[in-house]
Amino acid sequence: MEFLMDPSIWAGLLTLVVLEIVLGIDNLVFIAILADKLPPKQRDKARLIGLSLALIMRLGLLSLISWMVTLTRPLFSIGDFSFSGRDLIMLLGGLFLLFKATTELHERLENRQHEGSHGKGYASFWVVVLQIVVLDAVFSLDAVITAVGMVNDLPVMMAAVIIAMGVMLLASKPLTRFVNQHPTVVVLCLSFLLMIGLSLVAEGFGFHIPKGYLYAAIGFSIVIELFNQIARRNFIRHQSNQPLRARTAAAVLRLMEGKRKKVQEPESTHAMIPVPDEAFVEEERYMINGVLTLAERSLRSIMTPRGEISWVDASRSVEEIRSQLLSSPHSLFPVCRGELDELIGVVRAKELLVALEEGVDVAAIAAASPAIVVPETLDPINLLGVLRRAKGSFVIVNNEFGVVQGLVTPLDVLEAIAGEFPDADETPEIVADGEGWLVKGSTDLHALQQRFDLHGLVDDDDEIATVAGLVIAVNGQIPRQGDVLTVPPLRIEVLEANDYRVDLVRIVKEPGHDEHEEEQ
Repeated sequence: MEFLMDPSIWAGLLTLVVLEIVLGIDNLVFIAILADKLPPKQRDKARLIGLSLALIMRLGLLSLISWMVTLTRPLFSIGDFSFSGRDLIMLLGGLFLLFKATTELHERLENRQHEGSHGKGYASFWVVVLQIVVLDAVFSLDAVITAVGMVNDLPVMMAAVIIAMGVMLLASKPLTRFVNQHPTVVVLCLSFLLMIGLSLVAEGFGFHIPKGYLYAAIGFSIVIELFNQIARRNFIRHQSNQPLRARTAAAVLRLMEGKRKKVQEPESTHAMIPVPDEAFVEEERYMINGVLTLAERSLRSIMTPRGEISWVDASRSVEEIRSQLLSSPHSLFPVCRGELDELIGVVRAKELLVALEEGVDVAAIAAASPAIVVPETLDPINLLGVLRRAKGSFVIVNNEFGVVQGLVTPLDVLEAIAGEFPDADETPEIVADGEGWLVKGSTDLHALQQRFDLHGLVDDDDEIATVAGLVIAVNGQIPRQGDVLTVPPLRIEVLEANDYRVDLVRIVKEPGHDEHEEEQ
């Protein structure tokens, strides 16, 4: 018991445990890299075998202290260099470490890791274990020599080695997982092994490199990598705030920009390939965003709203109906009885004109072509199948009370993807106006987002689909003409409004908020 009460024993034990852990980290990192070459089910087994063999080797070497002393005696000399058993072990271990670290770096940087004849090939289990044993012998020798030089009591040495190895066993799995999940960390660890291998070779030739220099360089690199990992995590967290489809669209666009840069660099001046100008690039960006965000949009955001539907009242006179048909650019009309919600059917303008000339009842013609009605909760992807069945016609959108909310044509879906195609009686919804843009209140928010290359304007939970809805939501009530609102980074001025709706606004994007440039 007096042995255990000696403070110097405990101080030596604690110091030696810390040093053994530090000296064992390089061994642990190399085991983690080698274990990654095995199938997932065998990695834990290889790691445990490797560390257990290291423990057995160190305890065995400690029990042979008298033999360890003989390892430092010169065996032979070559010129000015004399070599002992320890020097030879250090030299061979260092060369092996340099060889393995170099080949591992080559495989990972050349993307040839784990190639095999059966898909993803794995290394043989016992080949990996043999490599671990060889490295264990080298690292164990270094650790045991350190222990012998620091502590005189054999039980203290063995206790320190066992405690340090227990800590390494506990830390091996999370460290292995972390190393193999971060390619830059793997490359950094292999660089450390190159440094350690070089120091072992130098030791074998009798040149002592203070370990403090190595650990200082390794520590500095670890701090820099820590900052890189923090920056990467913050970047991923920022990206996760954007919708998944928006992130996918951005990734696709970056890939396409990379391909375009390659096209712009022909091998010779005789093989010049025309490169699309900036206007084409913006159209391309708009279409890709439109395709990838279509599924998360609502019908309300792409349909022609109720107030803009041109419909035929079957109860009107023949002359009124004929005049309406001739003055409208549309080729299809919903035919109703008295009001839009009393829908009879959908008829082509040409058929209606023929029916009027022949004196046929308009309602009877419409009843033969009933309209296709869908709920407003239907998503645009499923709507595509309905439009195919409509065979060139449109579908009517109703709410849960059976009230018509709007209609959707194939052209509306195309506009949601590729941008607006105004009819002959329409003006574009977004028109350039000096440094700003004149925007109709009925403009879809998705279209506004894509035009200004923004994120976050559309919130599906708020059920706001138009610019007018956004302005009213921000203001808390229908704004008056001349009111100015701010929706960062947009400044919105109301140009035309009445007591019931917002018809026209002017939008200016404030400088310094170009999100696309920030992402680049």
